[in-house]
Amino acid sequence: MSDPIHNTAHADSHAPSLKMLRSDFPILHQTVNGAPLIYFDNAATTQKPRAVLDALLHYYENDNANVHRGLHTLSNRATASFEHARARVAQFVNATSPEEIVFTRGTTEAINLVAHAWGGAFFKSGDVILLTEMEHHSNLVPWQLIAQKTGAQLRFIPLTEDGLLDLSNLESLLTPEVKLLAFTHISNFLGTINPAVELCRRARAVGAVSFVDAAQSAGHLRLDVQALGCDFLAFSGHKMCAPTGIGVLYGRAAVLEQMPPWQGGGEMILSVRYDSATYKQAPARFEAGTPNIAGAIGLAAAMDYLETVGREEIQAHDEALALYAYEQIAQIDGYRVLGPRSPRGGLVSFVHESVHPHDLTSYCDQKGLALRGGHHCNQPLMRKMGLPSTSRASFYFYNTHSEVDQMLAILAQAHQFFA
Repeated sequence: MSDPIHNTAHADSHAPSLKMLRSDFPILHQTVNGAPLIYFDNAATTQKPRAVLDALLHYYENDNANVHRGLHTLSNRATASFEHARARVAQFVNATSPEEIVFTRGTTEAINLVAHAWGGAFFKSGDVILLTEMEHHSNLVPWQLIAQKTGAQLRFIPLTEDGLLDLSNLESLLTPEVKLLAFTHISNFLGTINPAVELCRRARAVGAVSFVDAAQSAGHLRLDVQALGCDFLAFSGHKMCAPTGIGVLYGRAAVLEQMPPWQGGGEMILSVRYDSATYKQAPARFEAGTPNIAGAIGLAAAMDYLETVGREEIQAHDEALALYAYEQIAQIDGYRVLGPRSPRGGLVSFVHESVHPHDLTSYCDQKGLALRGGHHCNQPLMRKMGLPSTSRASFYFYNTHSEVDQMLAILAQAHQFFA
């Protein structure tokens, strides 16, 4: 595929198809503060296509009932749709069976589930949990909590100056004391794409369990848990065109079978007495209470939609926009971009030499440009880099080359405005 960054004619030739895709997203067709909306906050949450909205409406208008526990027609239809969604997720990530898919509220809950259920059962004093210095708080704080309870210790893979993992001393970090290696697939701050296959392989070689935080990758590239060789993988639906409040934990069957429940309640039990209970097999064991039925159905619809767009095409498009933005922002007076140049995920973080990111982001909002300003749940790394926060532009397949050019013009105007 030609690179739209360095081939404007190629990008322009795709304008009609991009325009058709944009028409699927009602929210994009509005003005904000008197200017057409440019939505570049996709790493925080993506917008929802009409196909997903229609799937939610159809469920609530036709099939709304609780799942697994009813004998009537609506419950049976809701259950069939819910379990179809589980099978769709398994197919989407190439799990060996739907039983390896646990529905959660999102990546954060999935990580907490593994930390407390698996970690609570298997971590002991002296064990090591290996993370990286670029982890989102959601893939840091749960491990801190379980380490405090079990006596396990945290260890971190450092970064190079350009924002890549420094694997030169991995052998000294990934020792037999390491029971779990957890890492982000794509950094939500730096845009770094980590070598997931190699990291999972290295973890397996020392007997460690591997956990991949795929929150920033699941909606942008093709995921294959078998090819990755991971034991766990988690992502959130709302970052890939699905509703909020629905997420996925993939767990390799043999590992899920070892895990005790994390939460107790209805649906996850086989039998309950006043003094004891027995539990269902995975995944039901980890889905206590009424699940987010509509969210799962919406997630399946989002996955169907993404397949029609093409995940390879999405990855190429998003990375191309990010590289173009990276190179162009670096040329504007006063700005510094962060993270590796290439390859990178579909986002760019940057700072201005004299303008606080909050002020810069607010200025951009007045021009209809939605960026993210803050620490992006990466406070330890921000602190290490001497940064209070950054501005971040994050892209998705419905964003266009011309929108990036408009952002560049706004950033240049901001430099003059705050000078």
